[in-house]
Parts: sequence; C-alpha cells; structure tokens
Amino acid sequence: MIKSKNNLEVIDYFAPRNDKHMKKLILSITLLVTAISFAQKPIFTSAKTKAATVYFSGAELTQSTSVNLPVGTSEIVIKNVADYLNESTVQIGAPNNLTVMSVQFTQNYISEFEIDENNPSIKRVRDSIQFLQKEKLKIYNDRISHSKTIELLDKNQQVAGQNSGLSVAELMKLVDYYNSKRTQLNNTMNLLSDKEADMQKKIDFLNKKLEINTEKEEKASKGKLILQVMNEIAGNVNLDISYITNAASWQPFYDLRAENINTPINLMYKAKVTQSTGIDWKKVKLTLSSGNPNQNNVAPLLQAWFLRYGYPANYKVYNNAPASNVIQSMEDVEALGYRSVTKKEQIGISNYTEIVEGQLNVSFDIDIPYDILSNGKAHSVALKDLKLPATYKYYAVPKVEKEAFLLAELKDYSKYNLLPGEANIIFEGMYVGKTVINPNQTQDTLNLSMGRDKKISIKREKVVDKSGTKFLSSYKEQTFTYDIIVRNNKKEEINMLLKDQYPLSTDKEMTVELLDKDGAKANEETGVLTWEIKLKPNETKKYRISYKVKYPKDKVIGNL
Repeated sequence: MIKSKNNLEVIDYFAPRNDKHMKKLILSITLLVTAISFAQKPIFTSAKTKAATVYFSGAELTQSTSVNLPVGTSEIVIKNVADYLNESTVQIGAPNNLTVMSVQFTQNYISEFEIDENNPSIKRVRDSIQFLQKEKLKIYNDRISHSKTIELLDKNQQVAGQNSGLSVAELMKLVDYYNSKRTQLNNTMNLLSDKEADMQKKIDFLNKKLEINTEKEEKASKGKLILQVMNEIAGNVNLDISYITNAASWQPFYDLRAENINTPINLMYKAKVTQSTGIDWKKVKLTLSSGNPNQNNVAPLLQAWFLRYGYPANYKVYNNAPASNVIQSMEDVEALGYRSVTKKEQIGISNYTEIVEGQLNVSFDIDIPYDILSNGKAHSVALKDLKLPATYKYYAVPKVEKEAFLLAELKDYSKYNLLPGEANIIFEGMYVGKTVINPNQTQDTLNLSMGRDKKISIKREKVVDKSGTKFLSSYKEQTFTYDIIVRNNKKEEINMLLKDQYPLSTDKEMTVELLDKDGAKANEETGVLTWEIKLKPNETKKYRISYKVKYPKDKVIGNL
C-alpha cells in the first residue's frame, strides 16, 4: 500500500489480491473520486509590473494580469508580486461581473498545482524528458545484459580451467575467445556508460529548462496574492493590482556645472532609485514623489508640559573646525550688484519629465520607460536639465578657513521645485567636490557653494608688535591685532565678501573694545565684520582688525 500526494491510500495493482484487498481498492477509488469532485484546482497567473510611484520611503506598484475563469467561485494565485507589501493597501480592479470576496498575501504558498501542465511549452519539455528517460532505461538494460555476460564468461573460464580433459590447443582457443569477447564487451559497456551519462545531462538540461519556463518574465519572487472570487460570466478577465511596499526609495541629487563666473549654472536634476522588492521592474512608467505614504496622518495634540530638574546637555563649538562647502547662513550678505546671466532653458531629458506640484508634495512623471533591478543598488535616473540664472561672488572667512569659496546666488529658486540633496560640483571643466542644496530655508535667495578657488590667496596673521597683555591693578588687558592679506591670482576682476569677527562680552566685569575695523561693516549684535571688496587681476589688498579685552586678572577666559 502506498500514499498519493493527497495522502489517499492506494492499492498496489501488482500485489496479490483477495476480497479484503478488493474492498480497500474500491473504497480508495471512491475516496479519490470524491476528493477530485470537491477539490478545486487553483488558477495560477503572473502579474506584470506596469508603473511604480516611488516615495522617499516606500513605493506604490501598479500591476496587471489576465486570467481565464469559469462561472462560480475560484481561487486565483497571483505570482510575481513584491516579497514584502502592506496587505491593507492592496487594491484589486476587476470588471462588474467579478466579485473579489477575499485577498490574502503570503510568501509560503505550496500547492501540487504550482506548475500548469496544460501549458504547451511545458508539455513539450515533459514529453522530451519522458522520451529520454525511456531511452536511458534501454541503455541501462543493455549495460546490465553485457555485465551479466561478462560474469558468465568469467565463470566459464573457471570451469574450463578445472577441466583437465581439454588439450592445450583447445585451451588456447578458449583463452583467445575469452580475451577477445571480454574486451569487446568491456568496450561496449564503456560506450553505453558514456551514452547513459550523456542522456542524463540532456534530462538535467530539460529539467532546468522546465524550471526556467515556469518562471516569470520578471525576476521570481516569494510573494503571492491569493484571491477568492465569484464570477458570473465565464471567460478571460483582466485584473489591475496596486499596493504599497516599503522595499523601495529614492533620493534627489544634482550635478552643478559652470564654465566660468559669467555663464549660467547647468543643473542636472537626478535621482538615486533603490528597490529590493523581489521583482525586477522592466519597462515601467516611473514616477518619483516627495510624499511619504507611511507618514502618520493623525494631527498632533499638545499635552501638558511639566518641567523637571536635571542636568543640561553640554555642547562645545570648536572655532578651528574645518569648514565644509556648505554655507550655513547668509542673512547678513547684501546683494553686490553682480551681472545676472540668461534665464533657464529646458533641454534633453526635460522633454520627457513633467513636474506636478501638489498641495503637499512634488512629483516627477517620467515618460521614458525604465528598468530598475531588485538588487538594492542605487539606479541613477535623470529628471531635469535646467539652466539657472545666477550671480556669482566669492566668500572668505580666513579666521576659520584660509581659502575662498565661490557662491552662486539664485533668486526666485522656488519655481525650480528643488529638494534637499547632495550636489556634485563641476567648475571650469573640473570636478571640485560636493555641496548640499537646501531649499527649505526662509531666505529669498539660495546660495550654492561652487567649491574652493585656490587661485585666490588669503592669509591671516597676528601683528605681534600691536598685540600684548597689560596688568592694571585688579584687571588684565589683552590686545589682539590681525592683518588679513588677500591676493587675486586670476586673470579677471573678482568681487568678494571678506568676513572676520571680534568677541562679545557676556559679563558686566568684562569689556570688549573694537580698536580698528579698517572700513568693515560691523554687526554689533554678532561681532561680525564684513568687507565688500574688488580685486583686479594680480592685485593684493591688506585689511586690519584690532580689539581689546579687559577682565579681572584672577579669572580665565577659556575661548579667547
């Protein structure tokens, strides 16, 4: 007695039978027929990804499939969906004659009906495997027959050797025959073994091909949607599927190019799209959105704020920390009247990307179909190519960084729908580094750092004979004097904002006096000094700053 896949007991037809066996056979056949009558074969289909709307965290996938349904209830197993999805977001679009009764997502669907044997391509592979298996069985039988013949020859040789009635001549003939025949049989067996191995390779190849044929056009995934449906009209039914998955994201980034300070900025708006949904997106309609489908949409409520005693966190600012290419604040920078360049023009990829600005987000609809593989790697997607009108100025704070930065100033930047992100800087045909674009600011003007310009030399040095310390009764008086030397090594005239600072007092016993600002604009609230200077080619200018600090001599100022 053996068991089938359905765990039904089936009688071996080749076993001896009696009445008891016949009763079991009839009972088993009856159970089998009854099970087949009530068991409903699931209908398998594969979803094709048509569109993907990718958010900063997550994506909405739109898929479609077609399935041939009978009248009545059916179970549909839809393969090739994302490995991980939000089941509550699944939506099924179906015609009016079809009612979707339930939807379930699983990664562990196992069924004996997994492979559709009615598929013509699968049937051809199955028939070829069956034919080769029969041929392999024939070869195996021939090899066994030759093996038994060799055994028989070996036994006859032993019998002949023990038979003393044979003459020497007859014994020699027998030995020659044995050697010749055994060699022939061995050679034949070797050929049969090679044929059998070759036949097995063909069978393995077809089995592998069968696995490939049962895979989908897109990358196989573990995820499956199981639908229980009620159909009123038999025939082919088209289904539209959409859902949210967290296994995808995108980040904006930019390429900033400028030939010189008299040309507009060429800004290439790009995106890094990453997905590991388990399915490859092939030729999909791609939309990138700044929204967040997983964001909490419940309006916050304020609760009572109770103060409690504790220790505040200590934050230390290092004045000698190296500066980055990112300008934190330029509120105190005034426009210097630099020449503006041409207005923006859209070229290239811009013709295929439409920017849709909603109330809460910005979306980029791309008409070019994209392939985004499910490998977790960033895929670069070009969105917009813009020419931005810009004014340029140099900016230097030699107290912190002894190099000048080139800033590009963009006015009315909100109409470009920029999002926070990194930017590669290419100036005068050379890659000079990275910067950060942060359009989420309150200023009317966006300042983009185009990197450092090493053709401008800046030196800040202490004037020793104008600096020193004096002790006056109970007070200490310290004087600091610095010279700032700026040289333009470029071939054209430049405009620059040069900045330095003097300290501010935080105690009534401590006084700070600005002795020399050398024509700089002084902000008394922040202690920042600003020079608006022009430098001709190969011109050098020197500016002096001097201040005096007076405080009790029994105290120490840690950051002076």
